Amino acid sequence: MKKLLSLMLVIAMVCIMMAGCGKKDAPAASGDGEKAAADVKVAMITDYGDITDQSFNQTTYEACKAFCDKNGVKFTYYKPASDSDEDRIAMIESAIDEGYNVVVMPGYAFGKAIEATADNYSDVTFIALDVSAGDFSENYKIPSNLYSAVYQEELCGYMAGFAAVKLGYKNLGFLGGMAVPAVQRYGYGFVQGADAAAKEAGLSDVTMKYAYGNQFYGDADITAAMDTWYAGGVEIVFACGGGIFTSAAEAAAKVGGKVIGVDVDQKGIIDGTYGDGMTVTSAMKGLAATVNTMLDVVCQGKFSEYGGKIDTLGLVSEDPAANYVQLAESTQFGDGFSEDDYKALVADMFGGKITVSNDITKSASDFATVIALEDQGNIK
Repeated sequence: MKKLLSLMLVIAMVCIMMAGCGKKDAPAASGDGEKAAADVKVAMITDYGDITDQSFNQTTYEACKAFCDKNGVKFTYYKPASDSDEDRIAMIESAIDEGYNVVVMPGYAFGKAIEATADNYSDVTFIALDVSAGDFSENYKIPSNLYSAVYQEELCGYMAGFAAVKLGYKNLGFLGGMAVPAVQRYGYGFVQGADAAAKEAGLSDVTMKYAYGNQFYGDADITAAMDTWYAGGVEIVFACGGGIFTSAAEAAAKVGGKVIGVDVDQKGIIDGTYGDGMTVTSAMKGLAATVNTMLDVVCQGKFSEYGGKIDTLGLVSEDPAANYVQLAESTQFGDGFSEDDYKALVADMFGGKITVSNDITKSASDFATVIALEDQGNIK
């Protein structure tokens, strides 16, 4: 009888250990965003776009949903009625009123909304993606129930620029959304990468047109500008800024041009809509990896080790796939830039042999030493 009882206790312990996030034990609420794992309820708020944007919102939504489905955690998302701080605040408060105690927010637009809510709901955990210190008021103190991850965009921007030139493209373009820090870092990295590749190859005829649309979506005016670029000889454009890729892709489709995606692997949406093979690569941030890590931290009751911080994420390994900034797996590798070349590039960057500046007080042309860069400012 004693042996049977012992066996039953062992089986019970194994079952408990194998239970998902929703069944793990964790500390009770402590006022800094910590909570019992069984009580975790996750709400994602879109910035102003939808969860089908093939960018920040969709990647964050899919990562949150996959994690919560796998671990038995309640999950939903909210979309603000408009692109305003007031509507983002309203959605955060609605989620909290409906019992959600972990709020995930993708994008710099959440700065003011976080300031207006995080301090008022100390028992709610706030996880922000790509919200930097510059997105908050100057004297704002990050509360212990908030964690934000920002990314070293200049690194994957560098990879994309280096790859483009090595793959044989000599007439490049950079189309940014708005000149906010993250987009600037992407662009300046892109210039540095293209410049380094041209220098290494001994090329003196690499050119780049550089401009911002001054908005994060494409329209007729920006498409017209891209038409002019491609007609004038531009072969490939790094479209960096949410939905602004539509203008670059529409123009590219007319002449067989190429594009580079941003933030996530945009090959599916760009190639699927505008033409197979258009997307040469995408400069990506590890949004899904960040979501998985932080939701797991919350479920383990360890958020207090991360709360109150803004972490800058970049390279953590020589292995490209392990990093928080990288090129897409769908990259069109070739003789000039193979997958092995990519791995070697990342190893050199991780090891410090290659350094990339993130100094956005400079201009794009400051980083062009051998390539000819034409800075056109804002299109609109």
